[in-house]
Amino acid sequence: MVLTQNVKFGKRDIVKESMISLWQIFLVFAKIGAFTIGGGIPMIAAIKSELVERKWLNDEDFIDIITLAQTAPGLFAVNISILTGHRLRGTKGSVVATIASCLPPFLIILLVAMFFTTFKENEYVIRAFKGIRPVVVALIGVPMITMVKATKMKWWSWIIMISSIILVCVLKVSPIYILICVIVMAAFISWYRNRDLQGNGDTRAGGKEEVKR
Repeated sequence: MVLTQNVKFGKRDIVKESMISLWQIFLVFAKIGAFTIGGGIPMIAAIKSELVERKWLNDEDFIDIITLAQTAPGLFAVNISILTGHRLRGTKGSVVATIASCLPPFLIILLVAMFFTTFKENEYVIRAFKGIRPVVVALIGVPMITMVKATKMKWWSWIIMISSIILVCVLKVSPIYILICVIVMAAFISWYRNRDLQGNGDTRAGGKEEVKR
């Protein structure tokens, strides 16, 4: 049994599965890092395939980690490795997952940088890169559709999503401003609802005291 930490609420949670070793985490994230093409976003499909299907993470944990990794500052691939590693094995898991996900692409890019000038005009290399582009689009699109289905979005979630797409794609608004606005709005709504709940609780408590009298 593995004692892990819930990413969303910071609560301790018991996962009923055999102990996940640091070596297993290293191998899985090294595989993800080596075969993820197109940046951090396509990494989502690989992580879902490797971790959710292994039952190291459930769908709810997966969505929470993606959300935190996307909103936190820094590289998405590094953020998601840190959060997932911590979810599995704490601080050691974060370190191992981050090193494993960054090491293969670092070595590959180093080799490419050394030899790319020699082969960049090669017809076969050019065709290979053109063939990879549609795959990258699919790797980005498929996990996005899967996440939308898994989150069971409400009507207001659809409004926020569609509005964000229009603001970014049509009006060319920076995603940073959209994230800041949504975070502030969500924090205010959460505070307002908690205040109402506390007020209703105090009112009910006062009513019960009057009845007793």
